[in-house]
Amino acid sequence: MANRGGVVWITGLSAAGKTTLGEELSNEIRKHNLPVIFLDGDVLRSILGEITTHSREDRLRLAFIYARLCENLSSQKIFVVIATVALFAEIHKWNRNNLENYLEIYLDVPLHELRRRDPKGIYQRFDKGEATNVAGLDLEVDFPNSPHLHFKFEDGLNPMEMVEAIMHQMGANMLCLDGDASL
Repeated sequence: MANRGGVVWITGLSAAGKTTLGEELSNEIRKHNLPVIFLDGDVLRSILGEITTHSREDRLRLAFIYARLCENLSSQKIFVVIATVALFAEIHKWNRNNLENYLEIYLDVPLHELRRRDPKGIYQRFDKGEATNVAGLDLEVDFPNSPHLHFKFEDGLNPMEMVEAIMHQMGANMLCLDGDASL
């Protein structure tokens, strides 16, 4: 059976580890000689430059652009791994209804740990009153109701352990490896 492509949508608040996990997962998929592209929400936002605010409306509009981009790429038998906040019920529902071979991953990291990590200084700027529309703080988000995989910080998993769990979840359903679905 030929590769069908698919979308792995990694979501969580800023500093949850989405990019790290997405890069590791993409590298693992490549090891199986499957076509994969990694999309990072921050990079996509800079490419699409015309959307410059972080309001709910602009974030939602961007998330739909990301979702349609993922749909287009995966329809060409490419695995798309995307790391983006995009915590909106509308997006989760659209993805499940429109993306073939869709896998939703939620990184659930408590706010105290996100504040400790804060690589972009987002939480620090918010605390100083220099930033608004921060997802999970003054911008309401919709955490996924039923992600395919829900990784909780308290579980203490490292990125490679999460990659193993994701690859297992993808299994033969998404990773049609011409008769060899063992990973």
